Amino acid sequence: MTAFSEPGATGTALLLLGRGSDHGSERGVACPGALPAPSDPDLVERARTAKAALGERVFVLGHHYQRDEVIQFADVTGDSFKLAREAAARPQAEYIVFCGVHFMAESADILTGDAQQVVLPDLAAGCSMADMAALHQVETCWQRLVDLDLADATVPVTYMNSSADIKGFVGRNGGLVCTSSNARQVLEWAFQRGRRVLFLPDQHLGRNTAVLELGFALEDCALYDPNKPAGGLTDQRLGEARMLLWRGHCSVHGRFSAECVSEVRDRVPGVNVLVHPECRYEVVTAADHVGSTEYIIRTLESAPAGSAWAVGTELNLVRRLANRHPDKQVMFLDRTVCYCSTMNRIDLPHLVWALEELVAGRVVNRITVDDRTSHDARVALDRMLALA
Repeated sequence: MTAFSEPGATGTALLLLGRGSDHGSERGVACPGALPAPSDPDLVERARTAKAALGERVFVLGHHYQRDEVIQFADVTGDSFKLAREAAARPQAEYIVFCGVHFMAESADILTGDAQQVVLPDLAAGCSMADMAALHQVETCWQRLVDLDLADATVPVTYMNSSADIKGFVGRNGGLVCTSSNARQVLEWAFQRGRRVLFLPDQHLGRNTAVLELGFALEDCALYDPNKPAGGLTDQRLGEARMLLWRGHCSVHGRFSAECVSEVRDRVPGVNVLVHPECRYEVVTAADHVGSTEYIIRTLESAPAGSAWAVGTELNLVRRLANRHPDKQVMFLDRTVCYCSTMNRIDLPHLVWALEELVAGRVVNRITVDDRTSHDARVALDRMLALA
């Protein structure tokens, strides 16, 4: 089959390899301590040695979007919610080293026991989508709904890709969390309890699920922009909306366009276009298959040999899938690079540093969620789990 074609680099691939500081991330701070040099030829062996020294005391989680140099040391790979649940299922592990981003490590801290400590190898590994919904902004929006006597008929729903603060807000106000796999089921639950849903923070997942899976019209969706006065919506529009979508998006999946789809169809006859539901509405409606990260992986696993696939999700995963399925033509949907820049801050030097510090008895970059927020967020997560 045709070898995987690496997309070209662009100026938008910021902090591609974890260089520099991302001051817009959730915690936006540089990793303290002396990091090993990326050129150190002994990094792989140092990681193996440190992990072996810790034994069952450490459990390493690797998100699908991590680079291969990190994934090779993960005890479990998966999406954010799967990894948090896997951590909770390992009560014997004193340390959970989460190779992902900040909101994922928060979810792991919420779901694990008090004696377990969650470590994020680089505190600057944030999530731009999660940052787009700050607690004070959401509370301002909710207060307006209260003032208009609309809150009682509104159920807040937040995507897993949100901060613990937002999960806690949702839990306190009768709502729940969703993943990209169960968004339809969660929204059905919510609409049994209210006339409208406030969907945080990813507008595209909310719109795509409501319109394409629940049969809503695009006009039923209103976009609330926290950076505009009154969210950019009149009182009447707020009252009419069934889906009140927060103006947030994934910086990776938001790059894909309908032009990307048409271009790959022209270039590769018979190609199957497979995209994540965080993509824009016009991309999802132009694709052949739409689903979560786990769905994308399963779809390619079951695809027939010789088939061609253009995949619209993070590049590390697409490259890994191409290498895993050499009997199929797996390509990146866009012609240019589309890494998750903050996810890529977790590299081998940071992982080695975190593990070696644990061996030395020092817990670095520990992620903790305060008791009240943790309790309320757990309520929102448990409501989702009860639907399974």
